[in-house]
Amino acid sequence: MAIDRTITVKGEAIQQVVNDAARLGFSVSKERKAKGAALRIVAVRLRAVIAAVQATPGVDPGDVTTGSISIRKLNRGGKTVWHASEGVGVVLHQPERSGELVSAAVAAGATGTRGPVFFPSNPDAAYNNALLTAFDQAKGKAAALAGRAGATLGPVLTIEEGREIVPTEATAAPKQGPRADAPTPPAKPGTSTVTATVRVVFSLE
Repeated sequence: MAIDRTITVKGEAIQQVVNDAARLGFSVSKERKAKGAALRIVAVRLRAVIAAVQATPGVDPGDVTTGSISIRKLNRGGKTVWHASEGVGVVLHQPERSGELVSAAVAAGATGTRGPVFFPSNPDAAYNNALLTAFDQAKGKAAALAGRAGATLGPVLTIEEGREIVPTEATAAPKQGPRADAPTPPAKPGTSTVTATVRVVFSLE
């Protein structure tokens, strides 16, 4: 009875890809004695923030998404107040303008900021290149081991792939965001790490 002989090897390749987009978030929070008043001022301020964000180069019409609306009752020194808040998420396609976007949003009334998180908008090309490199590495390992074992490398039986994309995250902004009159913060998008791995099973002849 013939015994099927196989060899299983792994390959990994890492590529750096330029971050050409950034993800940011802005929020508006206000407290008023009346629930309706708190909601109204948040709505007015948030519309101003959205207008400022959409006027920033690199923000397309579909790149702004509103978040959940929060309203809750609080006690301040024995008096009841209503705390209202709402936020927006933004994708910026000119990530080097992240500081400009933050300044514009804060000047328009944003009371909180988060991000930017820099990332590649289309990492597939870099991943495909890394994947091919990882496979070539695995095949080279398999051929070397097969030769040492006195066998010939046969066809591929199975391939399993894996991917990982690690974006670059900027230093966290203050919880309440910078002052409206603060200088524009610098932004360096940098690169992200794209990792491709393969697990390949070859037959041995």
